[in-house]
This record gives sequence, C-alpha cells and structure tokens, in this order.
Amino acid sequence: MARRIATGIDIGTHQVKVVIAEVVQTKSGSTYPKILGTGLSESKGLRHGYIVNIADVSRSVAEAHAQAEQAAGVQTKKTFLSIGGIGLDEIKTTGETIIQRADSEVTDLDVEKVIEAAHTLAEPNLTNRRILHQIPLSYTLDGHKVHGNRPQGMNGTKLEVEVLFITTLKQHHDDLVAAVEETGIEVLDEMASPLAGSFVTLSKEQKMKGVVLANIGAETVSIVIYDHSIPVSIKMFDIGSANITDDLALALRIPPEDAEKLKLNKLAGEGYPEKRVRSIIQQRLKTIFTLIEAHLKEIGRSRMLPAGIVLAGGGAGIGDIREIAKSCLKLPSRTAQLQVPENTQIKDSSWAVAYGLTIWGLTSEQETQAGTMVRNAGNSFTKFFKQFLP
Repeated sequence: MARRIATGIDIGTHQVKVVIAEVVQTKSGSTYPKILGTGLSESKGLRHGYIVNIADVSRSVAEAHAQAEQAAGVQTKKTFLSIGGIGLDEIKTTGETIIQRADSEVTDLDVEKVIEAAHTLAEPNLTNRRILHQIPLSYTLDGHKVHGNRPQGMNGTKLEVEVLFITTLKQHHDDLVAAVEETGIEVLDEMASPLAGSFVTLSKEQKMKGVVLANIGAETVSIVIYDHSIPVSIKMFDIGSANITDDLALALRIPPEDAEKLKLNKLAGEGYPEKRVRSIIQQRLKTIFTLIEAHLKEIGRSRMLPAGIVLAGGGAGIGDIREIAKSCLKLPSRTAQLQVPENTQIKDSSWAVAYGLTIWGLTSEQETQAGTMVRNAGNSFTKFFKQFLP
C-alpha cells in the first residue's frame, strides 16, 4: 500500500513553517498522524501577510521545506497551503429555490441550486476576491428550520439557505500560490489559516458548545467562531504582538530588540519600571480583545460562547493575557493545547496551522498524493466541513 503523506505550508509574516506527516497504522488496526519532519525559516518578502517580493518568499519556502524533507527522510512535491493576511474576510448571504421534483422531495440538485442562488447574491462583493470556502450555516424549508443541516430527503416547496463565504484577495492568493510553486512544489489546495489551526487546537466538544479561537500573531490577530460544530464567522485584525514591542520601545525609549525581550519577560533585572511595563502590555492586549468583543456583538455571539476563548499563536503567552481576555469578553479563557500524538516534534501552538493542514490532507477521502483534487471552493468546503460533523 502506498504511503499516505501530506505536507502543510504556513507562510506567516515573520516565519515560514512546514510540517510533513504520515498516516500510521498501529498493531490494533487504528491509525494516527505521525509527524515525520518540520522546517522553519525566516519569512522574507512579506508585509502584514502580503507578498511584496515573490522571489524572496520562494527562497524562504524552499529553505523551510528542505529542512522538513531532510528531517522526514522523504521528498514531497505536493502541499496544502494556508491563506491568511488581513485580506481574509467573510460574506454572508441567503439564497432560495423552489423544489423541482413532482413529489416535493429535496434532492442534491436542489441544494446545489440554493447555494448557487446565495453565491449569485454575493457576487457584487466578490470583485478582486476569491472564495476559499463556502459553508452553509442553516437551511429553512417552507419557513421551518432544518435541524442537522441536511435537507435532502425532506419534502417541501421552497428551500432557503444562509451561506458563509470565506474570501481572500485574489492577487494575494495567486501570489502565495506562485511563490510556492516556483520552488517546484504543487499546491493541491488552500485553506484559510484560522480554520486550519482549529483542526488541532479545538475539541469537538468546544466547537459544539460554542468557542472563539484567537491566533495572536506578530502583525495580525485572526479569529474563528464555532457554534454547534459549524464555523459561523472568521475575522482578521490588523494588529498583533509586534505592536506591543513598538509600544514598549516608544514609551521606554529602548531599542526594539530590548523591547521584544521585555515583552517576553526575558529582560529581568535591567531596572525597567515593572508596573509601567505591565500597564503598557495590558493596554495593547485590551485593544485586541475590545476588537474581538465588537465582532462578537456584531454577529450576536457576545457572551454566548460557553467554551469561551482559546488563545493560540506566538503571542498567546504574553503577560496576563488570559485574565485580560476573560475580563474583556466575559468568557472563560484558556491557552490552546496542541492536539498531537505523544513524543511528537512540536508542542507550540504556533505550529497549529501547518500541522492542521496535514491533518486536513490526511483525513481527506482522496489520497493526498494522488493529485486528483479539484482546487475550488466547493471541494475545499466539502472536505473541510466533514471534519466538524458531530
């Protein structure tokens, strides 16, 4: 039997992370994903997640990929790629259709038509944008909500749907794919980075009850909100932990290198006023969580997520971030625990996106190395959404 191996590439503003994983079968017959190798390089040619120099990004990807291949002892030429950056956004629309069959039974064709109707209504907002995922949030049949999110087989006259379209700037998407493929690696499919990270940082129970996953990056903060196992919203904020470094450098008139160490509590005994340092860090963190709370209010989920907020990314351990999140959002707060097999090579949740991409690939119904995947929003959604059904 051919080995089932998947590669995930996460191109961040500061670092490129690559994970290579394989499906391994135990003696009892069960399977689990084994991480074969990882690679890490400094990101070059990006600003706020956007590519400003494709050649520089390609070199960073090639370096991290080569490290992962060497550690894994295998060569991989196909990958799954995360799409992030502040251009990531969402559009919600509703569509409706009349059931076609004479006996009024809802079929797959009716579902396709109603989603296409929602897509048509979204088109005015799709100029220069590409749909990464289309996620039906709820169906209504003759005015009654369909429970279980599967109307096929039911009987009625009019079917309605609310759809979440997760989009990115087309130019940004095309530049990212081009940067990877210039290294000789084929991009099989792409996934929004917050969704990829949620594969290995959130449990099924958390997604069912309602939770917000916040990835605190250097220059951006991304969130994805789950309710009843469905990702109901995604948002990127143009702010990150690097802003805290800048705040400290300006307020205390110290070099950015020292401010970064101070932020991470690695510059002890240098005589900086502890109370003031703490206040500066807290103020910026409060700004971040105020933005998140405003979005939760906008979508009607403020204080309505029993599983609370889960903090991931490189900035998830700064200061008393958990207490600030809890205070601002009035929700339970915890640090993400990466759900990986024992004795694995990675522990830090900053690897969640790259590792989550490999899980997405390995749990696909199709062989991840077959190269037969259709790269479009419909396929991306179908494969992605099945992972979160209870």
